[in-house]
Amino acid sequence: MCGIVGYIGKRDVAPLLLEGLARLEYRGYDSAGIVITSPKSSGLKMVKAKGRVRDLEARVPKRFAGTTGIAHTRWATHGAPSDINSHPHLDPENKVAVVHNGIVDNASELRAKLEADGVVFASETDTEVITHLIARSQADSLEEKVREALKVIEGTYGIAVMHADFNDRIVVARNGSPVVLGIGEKEMFVASDVAALIAHTRQVVTLNDGEMATIKADDFRTYTTSGTRTTATPETVEWEAASYDMGGHDTYMHKEISEQADAVDRVLRGRIDDRFSTVHLGGLNLDAREARGIRRVKILGCGTSYHAGMIGAGLVESLARIPADAEPASEFRYRNPVVDPDTLYIAVSQSGETYDVLAAVQELKRKGARVLGVVNVVGSAIARETDGGVYVHAGPEVCVVSTKCFTNTVVAFALLALHLGRIRDLSVADGKRIIEGLRKLPAQIEEILKTEDEIEKLAAEYANAKSMMFIGRVRGYPVALEASLKLKEISYIHAEAYPASELKHGPLALIEPALPTVAIVPSDELLEKNRAALEEIKARSGRILAVAHQEQEKADHTILVPKNEDELDPILMGIPLQLLAYHTALALGRDIDKPRNLAKSVTVE
Repeated sequence: MCGIVGYIGKRDVAPLLLEGLARLEYRGYDSAGIVITSPKSSGLKMVKAKGRVRDLEARVPKRFAGTTGIAHTRWATHGAPSDINSHPHLDPENKVAVVHNGIVDNASELRAKLEADGVVFASETDTEVITHLIARSQADSLEEKVREALKVIEGTYGIAVMHADFNDRIVVARNGSPVVLGIGEKEMFVASDVAALIAHTRQVVTLNDGEMATIKADDFRTYTTSGTRTTATPETVEWEAASYDMGGHDTYMHKEISEQADAVDRVLRGRIDDRFSTVHLGGLNLDAREARGIRRVKILGCGTSYHAGMIGAGLVESLARIPADAEPASEFRYRNPVVDPDTLYIAVSQSGETYDVLAAVQELKRKGARVLGVVNVVGSAIARETDGGVYVHAGPEVCVVSTKCFTNTVVAFALLALHLGRIRDLSVADGKRIIEGLRKLPAQIEEILKTEDEIEKLAAEYANAKSMMFIGRVRGYPVALEASLKLKEISYIHAEAYPASELKHGPLALIEPALPTVAIVPSDELLEKNRAALEEIKARSGRILAVAHQEQEKADHTILVPKNEDELDPILMGIPLQLLAYHTALALGRDIDKPRNLAKSVTVE
């Protein structure tokens, strides 16, 4: 999860690394550190600090010059947040420095062996094991020292290594955690995310699992962990540095919520085929004959991506009439699932690097399954390892909690469901109806965003709640789940989500005036059923906030949302609830972009 950034060239390295860490802080923010050197230096200089990048920056001395360095911002796994547990980790002789994303599964075993050989550990981290292994290697080159260490490491890693005796290079390696090289003019960068590079170069090389690289100021080379040279061709990143700025907003979350109309327009652009009332999805690599052979669709994601997948499964069933369901990838990969050759598997991830999803993809591919990806980041691991897929084109999402990417992912599923439906049994008329609904979305999103002031006032009324319940039926249930998650993530208010039909099977016991209920009440074929659920809550003196297409008599408050086609309504009904979570958290004084205990791009188990 953590953030890595490194540089080698002629510029003063510390400001570059601190800037890169600030752009990566959404990947981890409980501690940070930096180590630097230069060709004229006789050793490594390091500063580390518990806390945010700004705390590290305050500790960096004014005279901290160097032209080569690596830095890290941490999301703790092994060892509590502290100065000592912060990365980089140095060996006792201050020769080797390592930053690491991932988890060393056999760290305890390796640590015990090293301690038996007299090694004294300074930290509680698994990463320090890697540092000592490299420092104790007798190999002649830094590349070989790192390679020897990696031979005994089990687990996931994205690492960057410096050595005082080889101060003309940085060696990096990847296995399950992203590493990206940035190609500059007589300077080179490395990072765990292009966000740290984009202000300096848009030419990048993304390492594959099992691949290493050596970067020097004027050169780079890639090779496998066994030493075989590989061919790496730089690609141009489509996003620009301005995409990562706040753009006048107080938080990234607010910026990203406000960008959703434009983001949805991007995911639709160039894909609609009016002639045949369908869409073009050229990246699927799935012809019509293969599409007609699909007997089931299984969607895999984690967190917000899982919720988007649940809505996607409903769209596939209703428009393409293919049995479909969604499942947390983190559960799927451990339950020895039956992999059916007639099932189409779809992996969903904003970053395209989510480890649980990536591991599920790799297991499915090993068993011969066809797997598509629905991801935001072009060239990410899941995009490369799947047979094809759909990019959601949401643009960079910096806030830890996902908003615009969730919305665009659901729209991407609507496109996929329409594509599959028109190949199968969906009529031209229904295809046209869905296309017209999709085209309405950007303007309707703008209409919802204009009601922010009203939602802010509602958030102030509900911010004192200790717990909240969210309910929805069929299409509304995944919306309730996602809204509940958003509230938990950034306000820290406990929230539960249930199917509205399940109230009478237990959750009604919780209803009382102190427990507000947020109800998703679309004007569809289930409207009266949903109203009956509101009656049940009101009869027990529960407070109700409805999200609906028309005023709800039994609700204490109603947030009105414009009506679209029934199948597409969930896309719109989630947006006011993003704003509700945002303004609730704001009223409580929370750190909205960096909620406690969380980080974006979950690349560890």
